[in-house]
Amino acid sequence: MKTASLVILLSFFYIVNVVAQEYYPVNTIAAHLLKDASVVVRLQEKNIQIKDEGSALVKVKYVYTILNAGGDDYANFAQSYDKLMKPGNIDGTLYNAEGIRIKTLKKNELKDYSNTSEATLADDDRVKVHNFNHRIYPYTISYESTIEMDGLFYLPSWIPVFDEKIAIEKSLLKVEIPIGYKLRYKSFNIAAAPGITRLKNTEVYSWKLEAFPALIQESYSPAWYEITPSVFLAPSDFRMQKFDGSMNTWAEFGAFYYKLNSNRDILPDQIKRMVHQLTDHVKTPGEKVDVLYKYLQKNTRYISIQFGIGGWQTLDAAFVSANGYGDCKALTNYMYALLKEAGIKSFCALVKAGRSSHSFLNDFASNQFNHIILCVPLQKDSVWLECTSQSLPTGYLSSFTSNRPVLLIDENGGLLGKTPSYTSGDNLQVRHITAGLDADGLLIATATTTYRAEQQDELHGILSAYSKEKIAEHVKTKFDLPTYEVQQFTHLETYNKLPIITEQVNFTAKNFASVSGKRLFISPNVLSVSNSRIRNAETRKYDIDLNFAFTDYDTVQINIPDGYSPESIPPNVSIEMPLAWYQSSLKIESGKIFYTRHYQQRAGRLPAVTAQTMATFFEKIYKADHAKIVFVKEANL
Repeated sequence: MKTASLVILLSFFYIVNVVAQEYYPVNTIAAHLLKDASVVVRLQEKNIQIKDEGSALVKVKYVYTILNAGGDDYANFAQSYDKLMKPGNIDGTLYNAEGIRIKTLKKNELKDYSNTSEATLADDDRVKVHNFNHRIYPYTISYESTIEMDGLFYLPSWIPVFDEKIAIEKSLLKVEIPIGYKLRYKSFNIAAAPGITRLKNTEVYSWKLEAFPALIQESYSPAWYEITPSVFLAPSDFRMQKFDGSMNTWAEFGAFYYKLNSNRDILPDQIKRMVHQLTDHVKTPGEKVDVLYKYLQKNTRYISIQFGIGGWQTLDAAFVSANGYGDCKALTNYMYALLKEAGIKSFCALVKAGRSSHSFLNDFASNQFNHIILCVPLQKDSVWLECTSQSLPTGYLSSFTSNRPVLLIDENGGLLGKTPSYTSGDNLQVRHITAGLDADGLLIATATTTYRAEQQDELHGILSAYSKEKIAEHVKTKFDLPTYEVQQFTHLETYNKLPIITEQVNFTAKNFASVSGKRLFISPNVLSVSNSRIRNAETRKYDIDLNFAFTDYDTVQINIPDGYSPESIPPNVSIEMPLAWYQSSLKIESGKIFYTRHYQQRAGRLPAVTAQTMATFFEKIYKADHAKIVFVKEANL
């Protein structure tokens, strides 16, 4: 009798334990969610409790089933925090394919690192990380974490489908606010309005996404939030430490930033005298801007310093003048102060920087910025200054901040503007190759290339930051050739309003031409072969977004070995489509190949229905760029 009672009791505890334990067997996932997926989100909950204008609690729980190696990166847990975001408890669990718990996170397994980059002198940004390092597929991981936010200058967004090949079983967003507080939000690709539940002293806004299959990102697609369900949040009134503000409009946002940084542009007397020594004899405002910008570049350098509200409040001008360094805010504020002393008005401009960061919600005032530059309005045109660079020419922004909205700041608040756009005529690459080919297929060539504007940005960054040895490594790997050896190279930079780099590379490429019996197969397009293609054009769903305007122009001259005559010559090609056109031509005279290639693309957006036209266009370019001339050895030789 006692034995039977013990068995019943143990069975009861086992049942209670199984019921209490979360259970995520892979075989319960719907078949349509497995298609194209590397990860299935079994559950994703983000709960944001706004306590008042200055604090909030964010609780996050997610359960991901990792189906294959393509999903391993999403099994990493990482939680950033700083002085304004205090982390709470973090729990983690690992499940096998049957959904049985096999491991839990122990406190000593959670690593805590500085999240500071090499360019940062000091900040309080840290990150907690963990990974179960499990590689028996499929497996499931679950994490729960909390963050206490001191200040509501920023609210988390909800992008449940956070990448391609991610399927969603269930994802929830809940935002709890005090009665009377105005929650601002903007949603994309969500048909239903948020559910709103009124409690005693609070309201709860909720959004839900269920049974959403994985997407495959299409080439040249619009910003991710435009094509997937997304909700962006922003406060109305907010507090950041002791500073109060509001961001219902861009004007209010700008007013807060101006107030936060007011009276920090006071220069020391010796710097004021220096400004007048440098500029009083200079005739035009544009020349004064140039003189002072070059002074800034010569006497300061970029180092990030971010502590608490210091991520938004600048170090004052006196600090920069005394120490010779500062972050983007401090250096921009310093340049603003120098110009002010010279009698030239300028505007600090908040911007979302990054070479692929053109997406921006113009109609939703919120913190979308990560950088600051300076705008100097002159009589004929505005001069834009990247104050963190020691090498960019005056007035040139580069692809890091060009062609995007900015928030111009002055005593009246904030006003949206836009940085300059560089056209296909500005972003120019001109390459001339002279080469000789021997009967064994060895190419001996000199490539002289002129890169202008955004086409020179990457190379300029390498030349500015790398050692001679690193630059040499770059040159030895930059060309899309199976194998080649560099004998010599040079770079010459010209600092115009549109900067230019002229590069000359002497190189050899073995087996550049294929030899088969008495025939020689040569590709006249040596270095500018396009591999762009549009896949699945017939099922294209989204617009085609061409966000980079440029022009490439190539001329090639190749001396062919004696005793060979052309047997097959590819035709000249001239094709075009909306926003782009391509031409290539070829002739053979006096034992020489003369080849030209011209491609031009304008920036713009095309509807999805034009995908087939674009696919055909790129396919013809691909075929033309890979075409070969066939030479045959003359019989009497």
